[in-house]
Amino acid sequence: MAEHEEGFVLTTVDSIMNSVRRTVGAKAMDMTAPVVNWARKSALWPMTFGLACCAIEMIATGAGRFDIDRFGAGVFRPSPRQSDLIIIAGTVTLKMGPVVRRVYDQMPEPKWAIAMGACASTGGPFDSYSTMQGVDRCIPVDVYIPGCPPRPEALLYGLMRLQDIIMREAPSAYIFDSDGAVHRRRSLEGDEAAA
Repeated sequence: MAEHEEGFVLTTVDSIMNSVRRTVGAKAMDMTAPVVNWARKSALWPMTFGLACCAIEMIATGAGRFDIDRFGAGVFRPSPRQSDLIIIAGTVTLKMGPVVRRVYDQMPEPKWAIAMGACASTGGPFDSYSTMQGVDRCIPVDVYIPGCPPRPEALLYGLMRLQDIIMREAPSAYIFDSDGAVHRRRSLEGDEAAA
């Protein structure tokens, strides 16, 4: 019997299953990577998380004139458990930071984040005691979209850049161990100190 990091004992069958999952499963997943990544990039389900004026531009992106459905991201979900992309559109205050983190943690893997606008990216013109100077202080951000507020075309361009990032990912990075830990680690500077 093998000892696991957390201290509980794994049986020989569990060890064999984990070994097969890591070797055979990862290789099979990497061989089908282009198909899996194409499916992921073509079926993004963003979550509606509009905090300020950038949200109006995000809403306009879903309208018929700009039609975000062309990129497979037109199904805006009201729940984090149903979405794989969070678009932070607007000013994030320090009180709102823990809420953004909690919502992000409720999203299933794989998940991505877009910071839309100057306020979400860097705090914008609000260098005050109550404004978070960039949402990347509480969640990892994949794509930053500049502008105040950015036009819907900018959001579509950011979405296309996110799709490029998704096509370069290895799908086997999301294979789970028997204890439920995800191999793909996205950590921030303060995460080790808090743990």
